[in-house]
Amino acid sequence: MSDKVVLYYFNGRGKMESIRWLLTVAKVEFEEVFLTTRDQYLKLLEDGALMFQQVPLVEMDGMKLIQTKAILQYMAEKYNLHGNDLKEKVMVNMYAEGLMDLMEMIMILPFSSDASQKLDNIEKKSKERYLPVFEKALSGQTYLVGGKLTYADVLLLECSLMLEEKFSQILSNFPNIKAFQERLTKTEAVSRFLKPGSQRKSQPDDNYVKTVMEVFALSKLSL
Repeated sequence: MSDKVVLYYFNGRGKMESIRWLLTVAKVEFEEVFLTTRDQYLKLLEDGALMFQQVPLVEMDGMKLIQTKAILQYMAEKYNLHGNDLKEKVMVNMYAEGLMDLMEMIMILPFSSDASQKLDNIEKKSKERYLPVFEKALSGQTYLVGGKLTYADVLLLECSLMLEEKFSQILSNFPNIKAFQERLTKTEAVSRFLKPGSQRKSQPDDNYVKTVMEVFALSKLSL
């Protein structure tokens, strides 16, 4: 296993996109191996690379890492993007897991037969449950926890951009989040990641959905 960070996933966002975002903000270069066939997936299983038969899979530091939350927390610790003590870290983790819950609702939309209904639910929950939490946390603060950039901030940026793709005016009543988003998108690493040709993935299309279904040999996804 090389010293390079290698990501194994589909050529799309999914659960790997938050990992791409975190590595980008940490200014860590990474390579990607895209799963396009079921044989690739079966080979990873045969090699024992997938502990729970799931991706994302990240190779780094001589390890094969799976489980998105575990990967993000490991990287946050490694690249100084976590809280400074236990109390700060648990706050960062709580914010991060809330954001991942919200983003997962968006991730499953392309696989859903009732996407329009789910969109309405996402918008409602975003405005009533999730965004008010972050708007309050950013009141008079540059970052969510401890006055420093953490992986929760990175996820909030990713999530806010995802929401605006679906609901262009959703941040109109959340000025603190919008100002936070604008600050971070002006940083060099993020600005470069948002430009065409970067390793940031576009919104999932029919080809992405078809590839995921074929690799996992699924006739339909019950989501």
